Amino acid sequence: MDKIIIIGGGLSGLASAYFLQQQGVQSRLLEAAPQVGGNLLSIKENGFLRDAGPNSLMLKGQVVPALMDSLQLQQEIVEANPLAKRRYILNRKRQLVPLGPGVLSSGKLLSLQGRLRLLSEAFRGRGKSSAEESIAGFVRRRLGPEVLTWLVDPFVSGVFAGDPERLAVAATFPRLVKMEQEHGSLFRAALAGRKNPTKPRLVSFHNGLQALPLRMAERLEGLLQCNTPVDLLQQHEDGTWEVFSQQQSWRSEKIILSLPAHKAAALLATLQPTLAAELKAISYPAVTTLSLGFPRSSVAHPLDGFGMLIPRTMGLETLGVLFSSTLFPDRAAPEQVLMTAFIGGSQNPLRGRSDSDLLQTVLHEIRPILGIAGEPSFSRCQNWPEAIPQYELGHLARLERIAKITRQIPGLYFRANWSDGVALGDCMEAAQQLSQKLAH
Repeated sequence: MDKIIIIGGGLSGLASAYFLQQQGVQSRLLEAAPQVGGNLLSIKENGFLRDAGPNSLMLKGQVVPALMDSLQLQQEIVEANPLAKRRYILNRKRQLVPLGPGVLSSGKLLSLQGRLRLLSEAFRGRGKSSAEESIAGFVRRRLGPEVLTWLVDPFVSGVFAGDPERLAVAATFPRLVKMEQEHGSLFRAALAGRKNPTKPRLVSFHNGLQALPLRMAERLEGLLQCNTPVDLLQQHEDGTWEVFSQQQSWRSEKIILSLPAHKAAALLATLQPTLAAELKAISYPAVTTLSLGFPRSSVAHPLDGFGMLIPRTMGLETLGVLFSSTLFPDRAAPEQVLMTAFIGGSQNPLRGRSDSDLLQTVLHEIRPILGIAGEPSFSRCQNWPEAIPQYELGHLARLERIAKITRQIPGLYFRANWSDGVALGDCMEAAQQLSQKLAH
């Protein structure tokens, strides 16, 4: 009998197995796909290196940097270009303006009324923020409607593929709520934070972000089984679990489900229908990433930044564009540039549209913005039907209900981005916490 079986070989499952191994606890990790990593997918093709899912990792705190050392990945790390600090946003005149104090004071993005409303934030008292306040409600209350429209909405739709009217601020941005409660103002909190600044590092790897799960898989050799979709879970009267996959089965004392919420729900539908219903209610919008290569001479914009975001009020479907070959070296063939565009999300459901349609839509929209002439020299689409879990209003209460039910089921644990945070670092930190709990 195994001590622990982990189902799901994405980053959360891999990190859970690896941290358990570091604690001296052997687990069995089952992954349905031919390879590990989930949506961490790096592909070399035609002189381009594209990340079809997440594109970068934030190194901060202690857990993730220490993990890089343990995995001997430090030599593989590539730092983001310093230009990544510059981020562009599309304004009313369809001009790209770099974000920063200058643009906020110049009127290129916010009206005079919007700027005055923003500056008044420091003089507004604490609000009555709650778990049921949306990001949009919080931003309107603290910073004003223009900041929501021109800054926060494009960030939320571009990074989280979400709708700020539906996402809960306490679940998605708990730090903002804490800043308001502790300092009474976001501005005052930001000033206080400057006294003890931390400098997280934005990084990738020489062969793309997939190097991280692949290195973990190497270290878990003998414990990891790919091409092993789990069909059924059973819990016996003695509390032990049995996991069935095709013609095989394994017994285990404990189970960690490191799966998207809807897939975990499918496995638990018969055993725990109430728990399964809670999991199934967590939504995942579809997103398509488009990797686009162009001759450098065909793009007028200098691409001297992280990328650009597009406010939804502009009526365009493209969520944003990452300047991939600026962000990290060796992402494009010589004399070429690589961009990664995003389309879809909860505010723009894709509804089964073809790759060709999405490609033409994105090209039509970004050509005049970036000054692109001609057709791309390289293009690939990657569809993610369930891209990013949405921490919608009521999410924290749902997690509490899930935790309450789970406490009554001996040996069942979850580790996934629908509960631990969608950032890669959050998932790895949560995996370490669970491994320490289960190892003692």
